[in-house]
Amino acid sequence: MQPFSYARVNEENKAITTVSEDAAISFIAGGTDLIGLIKDGVQTPKQVLDINSLSLDSVEVDADNNLRIGALAKLSDVARYSTVKNSYPVISEAILESASPQLRNMATVGGNLLQRTRCNYFRDPVFPCNRRIPGTSCPAMEGYNRMHAILGTSEHCIATHPSDLAVALVALGAVVCIQGKTAQRRVPINDFYLLPGDTPHRENVLEHGELIVAVEVPAVSWFSNSHYLKVRDRANYEFALVSVALALEVEQNIIKSARLALGGVGTKPWRSQEAETALQGKPINEATFSTAAEAALALAKPQKYNQFKIELAKRSIIRALSTVLLRSQESVLRSQEGRKKKKQE
Repeated sequence: MQPFSYARVNEENKAITTVSEDAAISFIAGGTDLIGLIKDGVQTPKQVLDINSLSLDSVEVDADNNLRIGALAKLSDVARYSTVKNSYPVISEAILESASPQLRNMATVGGNLLQRTRCNYFRDPVFPCNRRIPGTSCPAMEGYNRMHAILGTSEHCIATHPSDLAVALVALGAVVCIQGKTAQRRVPINDFYLLPGDTPHRENVLEHGELIVAVEVPAVSWFSNSHYLKVRDRANYEFALVSVALALEVEQNIIKSARLALGGVGTKPWRSQEAETALQGKPINEATFSTAAEAALALAKPQKYNQFKIELAKRSIIRALSTVLLRSQESVLRSQEGRKKKKQE
């Protein structure tokens, strides 16, 4: 492991200025991904700048009822926050399906969104990797690619994005709030992540020295009717083979609106507008579910060892749809029973 120094900062502007002026300095918060990357020799900063003292850890509802999550909020705190659990259950469920309790107590929202791929070829400097060193090669193309992407791939990279939380936030149309040295900007999270194309080393739009300060999720009443389904090789502490983040607006057995994103199958958290279109305005039945699942995977390009992900993703979408609709029906029944009980009293 290459030696590095450690420094701590208490002011946001100073933190951004310090990192902006030196490409060899990295922010560190929870460190649950960065320290592993340093140990593996994938990243070699000369200094890590601790930003945990910055006031960016709040979870709150703003004046417009939007949910605002500070970048330094711990994952475990976000998952337990009452508004998240009640109004955005897909976020809470995605977090609770991530990593382990110990890691969730350390990991921050901003760090989770910026974690890097778990592709074994990327994580091992013995191998060439276009994402690690542009212009080398992608050994995963011909290697063991069971965990790799089938959507959004290019000839230069087929690595998946590992974050569960990001998939949920993409489904809900969240916005990433970024602070730079001289300006702020707000980027829709679906645009925040980049497809590999010819530049797989550029994973998102963040420039060096820019800092994620918060994530905002819009106040949409039917986001309470949401769910995160994660399919993996073991029940805990494992990355997704396929995951589905889903929110539905249902009225009289018709799907009025839908938001659907996939994890474990894309080179970035994958929002499927094709599936959303296939669901919108359609009746709740098996044919609708199957059509949406087919639409979501229509552009899939599997590799030698991950062809199974196509069928697994389709079945996962159908299962997630069934789960959300069952919850919706149960909620309606509880509401009706509550009104009936009040009348009797």
